[in-house]
Amino acid sequence: MPLVATGSIVEPAARSRRGVGAFNVIQLEHAEAIVAGAERAGAPVVLQISENAVRYHGALAPIGRAALAVARAADVPVALHLDHATSAELVREAVQLGFTSVMFDASALAYDANVRATAEVVSRCHADGVWVEAELGEVGGKDGVHAAGARTDPGEAAAFVASTGVDALAVAVGSSHAMLTRDAVLDLDLVAALDRAVPVPLVLHGSSGVADGHLTAAVEHGMTKVNIATHLNKVFTAAVRACLAGEHDLVDTRRYLGAGRASVTDEVARLLGVLRAVNP
Repeated sequence: MPLVATGSIVEPAARSRRGVGAFNVIQLEHAEAIVAGAERAGAPVVLQISENAVRYHGALAPIGRAALAVARAADVPVALHLDHATSAELVREAVQLGFTSVMFDASALAYDANVRATAEVVSRCHADGVWVEAELGEVGGKDGVHAAGARTDPGEAAAFVASTGVDALAVAVGSSHAMLTRDAVLDLDLVAALDRAVPVPLVLHGSSGVADGHLTAAVEHGMTKVNIATHLNKVFTAAVRACLAGEHDLVDTRRYLGAGRASVTDEVARLLGVLRAVNP
């Protein structure tokens, strides 16, 4: 199955009230585990590489090309997405490498500046057939759309989409990035209102802090693309710790990284069921 356009996964899911799992890749083992989990579940999936992961590796190309290779060898539809890019230059590099979508994050800017910057990125990406997600920042705030109390206004969200031409919109409905506990409470009435107001698929960031039941409910109320990163890192790290604790003389990295990879495979397959990512 070849690498597919992100829109070909997300847009049909939005129409049929299915979720799409979008999982972040830091090491090659993440990409392998995410695709293996999607294959087990029989569901499409989005591999994401964030600007922070690019900074960790020192460049986009090595981890980007590795993720592309894993995606192209998959037995299910896989898209490759650049997550939380604040640099238009990094967006251009991702497009040149063959990423099928980008998330351009200008949410720290004032509303008008966010619109201008995002519209410019959308224009360039659409010329290359690349799908664009954006984020609407908290009005008057400094922490962006995922400050603890931030909420996206449906009318402003609709105007932002109309002004920028984005293909998907990350919205604030009660989640927060990098949570280690799964006790965030989503405003499901707001999710439904945003779904009615916004003509493009909605994206939930900070989903690691949301319990299974709320993730399913969010999809039922109109959320489509669900981004998960920290939770998978917790699963990976717990498996590595358990493996090393059980064998104090273990030095073969394949053994403990393999344990992490296997645990993430299991969790991705399970989460795709929670998100109702499989065609009924």
